[in-house]
Amino acid sequence: MAQPPVSSSALAFQAGNARRIPPIQCLLTFEALARLRSVTLTADELCVTPSAVSHRVKQLEQILGVRLFGRADFSLTTEGSAYLAHVREGLGALQRFPGAASAPGRRRLKLAVTPTFARTILIPRLRQFTEAYPEIDLALQVSIPLLDVVAEDADLMVRFGPGHYADVEHIELARDVVTPLASPAFVREHGPFERPEDLEGLPLLRSPLEPWRTWFSVSGLDWAEPSEGSQFNDIGLMCDAAAAGMGVALVRLKLGAPWLDYGTLVRLLPIEAPSPHAHYLCWRTGAMERWECSAFAQWLKATL
Repeated sequence: MAQPPVSSSALAFQAGNARRIPPIQCLLTFEALARLRSVTLTADELCVTPSAVSHRVKQLEQILGVRLFGRADFSLTTEGSAYLAHVREGLGALQRFPGAASAPGRRRLKLAVTPTFARTILIPRLRQFTEAYPEIDLALQVSIPLLDVVAEDADLMVRFGPGHYADVEHIELARDVVTPLASPAFVREHGPFERPEDLEGLPLLRSPLEPWRTWFSVSGLDWAEPSEGSQFNDIGLMCDAAAAGMGVALVRLKLGAPWLDYGTLVRLLPIEAPSPHAHYLCWRTGAMERWECSAFAQWLKATL
């Protein structure tokens, strides 16, 4: 059956609307840069040059007549955040094939995270994720390091340990070095500390998360693992105990950063040793097929 002719006014209307739709490559670049917050990572993901990323974003801002990114860290402006939601909705619609069931507008992501990692590393950065993905609702719960005690319904898990996980897929997030820390008052009372041997006879706070033998070996000390004294299964609690003057704690520098920054803990010696454990992001087979899980995993790996 013949189609009725299209009037010149209708053609003009369609052409005008087409000119108002930004190029798809600009929209894809904007979404990726808002998510990754890095020109280099965005360029790698899209297989283009960093200059192409900058050019596409500038082109999109010129078309829209607004600034999408406010600062050098690629945080979104109010207009950028609002537009990102529309872009993701539109890209999501284009990714759905005819006849496919529509996905719900909001997604819920359950994370099981070790406590000190959550407080010192994840939470200070988490606003970046919630701004980039306002449609994802996060639910955080505590997991116990080494014992791998997590809620069974967690979508993603941050574990701390040796990394031998046969029950889940996983990627390494971060490694670190350990060094002895104590409160300034403790150092004044028991110092000065010039050699590793100066720790002899002092209360060494213990934790299965950070065995002292690792640091002893690097320091040239033929000492056995301490078997007496206060013990903690959470690095944050051990740092608090050391800050209260209870003794010397062997702490990962990244996890101990807040106490060092506030001055409640100080380093005793410049000797560092690689920790035998690391933080891993873990998930059960099939979880990464959900875009919210994949988005969080990519963001966390990039931000660390």
